[in-house]
Amino acid sequence: MTAARLRQWWADLRAAFWLRPAVMTASTILLAEALVRLEGAVTLPDAVDDLVYGGAAAGARDVPGVLASATIGVAGTTFSITVAALTLASNPMGPRLLRSFTSDAGNQYALGALVATFAFSLVAPRSVHEGVGGAFVPQLAVSVGLLMGFGCIGVLIWFLHHVAASISVDRVVALVAAELDQALDKACGDGTDPGAAAGPAPDAATLRAPGGGYLRVLDNASLADWAARCGAVLHLDLRAGGFVLPGSVVGRVSPPGMREEAQAALAEAMVLGQSRSVEQDLEHAVRQLVEIALRALSPGINDPFTAIGVLDRLGATLAGRALPDGVFRRGGEVRLVRPATDYEGLADAMFHMLRQGAAGQPAVMIRTLEVLAGVAAVEPDPARRAVPARHARQAATAALRGTRDAAARRAIRDRHAAMLRG
Repeated sequence: MTAARLRQWWADLRAAFWLRPAVMTASTILLAEALVRLEGAVTLPDAVDDLVYGGAAAGARDVPGVLASATIGVAGTTFSITVAALTLASNPMGPRLLRSFTSDAGNQYALGALVATFAFSLVAPRSVHEGVGGAFVPQLAVSVGLLMGFGCIGVLIWFLHHVAASISVDRVVALVAAELDQALDKACGDGTDPGAAAGPAPDAATLRAPGGGYLRVLDNASLADWAARCGAVLHLDLRAGGFVLPGSVVGRVSPPGMREEAQAALAEAMVLGQSRSVEQDLEHAVRQLVEIALRALSPGINDPFTAIGVLDRLGATLAGRALPDGVFRRGGEVRLVRPATDYEGLADAMFHMLRQGAAGQPAVMIRTLEVLAGVAAVEPDPARRAVPARHARQAATAALRGTRDAAARRAIRDRHAAMLRG
């Protein structure tokens, strides 16, 4: 398994809603068994011994039973109501809110605490028995179960507060923007070397997709290392986030005699799935933010302030950002060439759809011009400064066409003129 596959597998596993609750449940079952076996084998200090459960066998069965029924009832009711509330709240923010809820570690730990307490309360009282020789009461296990029950009260209070804060659109926008920044940082540190590369050789052999689906991750480093070991050069047409048709031509390799080995290396380096991932797909992370802004601007919601907040995040991400060029070298020689999201493509993904959706919202368009002016002001490369200038020109044209308000039109012209002056 390549490093990229392992990272993607681990990221998917950590985001799974069941993992942490399952680990916590298994741990508490083992804890219950250990406490039962320790009963009578350890001597507790008097101050602690006074706090340990001292009831009879009947109480040792009833207390965990009540605790088990309470925790599983609270868990089921609370999470059902929460999912219903999240479903309603996701209308202005898209499905990203539900994904954020299920992948949030705090929510997983909260569910784990309730389910683990339930499991502990089922396991602990099964060792209670009465006989001629006397009764066995697992006092330590019952006491720990009571402590876990009180802890669940605090977990429930925290969880309700956490969910209320999670529904905030500002928090969701901040989470998506943080994911975008992380994806950009990883892409920029992915081992690419700047510089142009020649196209594939005329006799290069074609490579075909081993399967179908969205390309979630492509292990560029392992492919470049393989090519360096074998003396080959790979030219791929793949970009993370693109949909790959089964058997389609996805690249070329030279020399052509390395086709079979290259096909196997490519199949090992590709991670295909049913949905896109922000691990390497920069434009997908951008479109998640743009989707939130467009939903906010829809007639049913009409919330320009959320769109303005998204614009601020997009501008902060784009400002002075270095991007990879998709050329991978080993020992100074080009070994892998693939398409990469460049500065212009990233800016297009950020502002094209927003401009089209917000043309009739003067406040949003004015902020768009201000954000683009700020991005251009901090960009040292003259060639890249032309990109925000082009988007500002398009935004000003669309904004003037979309409003007849004299004050708004004057503000739009002023913002555009100020950007042109630099």
